[in-house]
Amino acid sequence: MFSQAVSGDPELVYVPNSGEPGAHGSHFSASPDRNSVTVIDPRSFKVVSHFPAGVLPQHVTPSWDLRTLWVDASGSNQLIPIDPRTARPGTPIGVEAPYNLYFTPDGRAALVMAERLNRIDVRDPHTMALRRSVTVPCDGVNHADFSADGRYLVASCEFSGQLLKLDTRTLAVLGVLDLGAYSMPQDVRLGPDGRTFFVASLNGGGLITVDGATFHRTGFIPTAAGAHGIYPSRDGRLLYVSNRDAGSVSVVDPNVRRSVATWPVPHGSPDMGGVSADGTQLWLSGRDDDEVYVLSTETGHLLARIPVGANPHGLAFFPQPGRYSLGHTGNYR
Repeated sequence: MFSQAVSGDPELVYVPNSGEPGAHGSHFSASPDRNSVTVIDPRSFKVVSHFPAGVLPQHVTPSWDLRTLWVDASGSNQLIPIDPRTARPGTPIGVEAPYNLYFTPDGRAALVMAERLNRIDVRDPHTMALRRSVTVPCDGVNHADFSADGRYLVASCEFSGQLLKLDTRTLAVLGVLDLGAYSMPQDVRLGPDGRTFFVASLNGGGLITVDGATFHRTGFIPTAAGAHGIYPSRDGRLLYVSNRDAGSVSVVDPNVRRSVATWPVPHGSPDMGGVSADGTQLWLSGRDDDEVYVLSTETGHLLARIPVGANPHGLAFFPQPGRYSLGHTGNYR
């Protein structure tokens, strides 16, 4: 299930040490290790590499063709390429306010979520040269996922409590869904039915469900305080939801629309990450605790707490099964 593009790439975990706690964050780390990337061997749980990465590195994003990893350094207005064969960084490219990064399903364009500018920039997926900028009618656009047919995407607007439905090709606004100013929507994931989008509500403490076709809210699944990241199990039957404020992970069955298990991370702040390639582990950054957590997806037990730099954020486990990457920390198809 791996693309030939990742043949020979070492299995590694890339952790951006952002140096800032983000929304709801309670701990501005005193660690001098910030604005960097820590690289971990997932077999030994040992740090094997470390390098500077601009200012405010938010996420590590696999490119559509899986041949490059991009560090979204929003504070220094840079995308920093990493060669996944060597795990070494290349020359930074000037890109304005890259909080998050996505790729259209056809691989023809990169979409930079310029969160603080309320803008999506359409760029060349290889050179990152700017093609055009699209101002969006909301505040704090940052996370997204695409419809099953790739014709539209649903993006969350963290600060105005809204979702946008956008035409993938033109970025024309097809709909605006108000979730309430208090909702603070975060990660967005298309569910296994190919119709339902799941949206993590940081303030609501759960997942808001949205029908993609009609673009109407259909329900709510309580998880716990600070619901933030959404990660499908390797077989697509479950969703792992990181609850940053509660210090736990909720296991959600998307078919019955409820949480079926809760895995505690004692004194933790699980944020962003993903499952291992074989699906047996869930890796998450500890945003307020300067560490990375590894949980067993079979038992929910905490397997490791690995010290890293200041306020780690959008961790990427690479490579992964899939034909191509849609972006973020590893949304694959």
